Amino acid sequence: MSLPRDFHWGYATAAFQIEGSLCADGRGPTVWDKFSHTPGKIRDGTNADIACESYTRWEDDIRLMKEYGVTSYRFSLSWSRLIPLGGRYDPINEAAIQWYSTFIDALLENGITPFITLFHWDLPLALYERYQGLLNTEEFVKDFARYAELCFQSFGDRVKDWITFNEPVVVAQLGHGTGAFAPGRTSDRSVSEIGDTATEPWRVIHTQILAHAHAAKIFRGLCMGGQIGITFNADWAEPYSSSNEDLAAAERKLEFFIAVGTDPIFGHGDYPQSCKDQLGDRLPRFTEQEMALVKGSSDFFGLNHYTTNYIRQDPNSPSGLDYMGNVTQTFVVPWGLRRILNWVWKRYQTPIYITENGVPCSTEAQQKLPQVLNDQHRIAYHLGYLDAMREAVVEDGVDVRSYFAWSLTDNWEWADGFSTRFGVTYIERDEKGKVLRYWPKKSAGALTLWFSRNLGS
Repeated sequence: MSLPRDFHWGYATAAFQIEGSLCADGRGPTVWDKFSHTPGKIRDGTNADIACESYTRWEDDIRLMKEYGVTSYRFSLSWSRLIPLGGRYDPINEAAIQWYSTFIDALLENGITPFITLFHWDLPLALYERYQGLLNTEEFVKDFARYAELCFQSFGDRVKDWITFNEPVVVAQLGHGTGAFAPGRTSDRSVSEIGDTATEPWRVIHTQILAHAHAAKIFRGLCMGGQIGITFNADWAEPYSSSNEDLAAAERKLEFFIAVGTDPIFGHGDYPQSCKDQLGDRLPRFTEQEMALVKGSSDFFGLNHYTTNYIRQDPNSPSGLDYMGNVTQTFVVPWGLRRILNWVWKRYQTPIYITENGVPCSTEAQQKLPQVLNDQHRIAYHLGYLDAMREAVVEDGVDVRSYFAWSLTDNWEWADGFSTRFGVTYIERDEKGKVLRYWPKKSAGALTLWFSRNLGS
């Protein structure tokens, strides 16, 4: 049995990880520009100043996708290109609007459907310096609403598939909990001089949920057609044993890592009771008006999935800094995708778009041509996960409508720099890091073949 013929498949990227050209055409700095130029923050000491040079080599990206036979492409817009200072009263950068417009037109001319993400972690630095960015809910929501409206009005005549935020819980926990991501805030004073892990991640999640809801209201009010959603990281949590404690711990992990963001939007309009019980006053509260605005504000469930973990009850009492639901976890395998798809579908009965799925090969950063192109580990990963997704659709009846592999090329992978590589395309560079040539890996051909065999006629 096949997937529906109108199923979307392709690759996902993020502006900061691929565009480069940081100062071109009036782009403003982001929190990640500052973070990546701070010594000790990036594993291999690199930054994204060059990245994949997609801002200047965008035609090569489209040529690659055309060669791979994709039907759709998920990419993000750079807020600081479109509004360099980010704020609702700040000047708009017309050069950036024209660049993205040209790129969108080229995608459509090549039969590739654009899926746009508005916020993929690259907050304009000016907004963080003005009012601490996502920590100031009132100011951020207003600025994001203006940015979103600009994007809808500029590109909505051609783009019909929108995602507001990418992984709100991840940017909250890593950017404001552990300090591993920009802006690097944490209670661990060996990592950062500022931050409060006990409260800030929950405030950042709250801000993004409300900003998403306001943007969705604007989108629907414009009546331009299409759909708008939000994407969450959704790794499966498998109980370590059949004990009641471990069963409860696994469910609590899903609620702390996924449902804390998704229940308000797709469920009953509020946070899970387990989160309220453990976090108490650390968790912000929605007003009745906010709950009504948030509930039902997403047309689909965007799902990023990378792995599965065994979960067991932590024997210790939760600390005031806990953000995992007081559990411990270890790594596992692909069947978890089928289980998380079923969990989301049964909980929310909302169409699911898989917006990211991928795996790094740990030795690729040390490999050279042609060895690096023989990425058998990545092939096995994707084919296993794709088969699990197909089983969820055709055997379990889960409504899954897309699969975007992470990622099109070996990009700059946040705090790992270039040391971690997810791409199905290898980028050959000169000694200064400039792009020389793209080389398709064997995994690119494997994905193309899988979809040629599994899409309905």
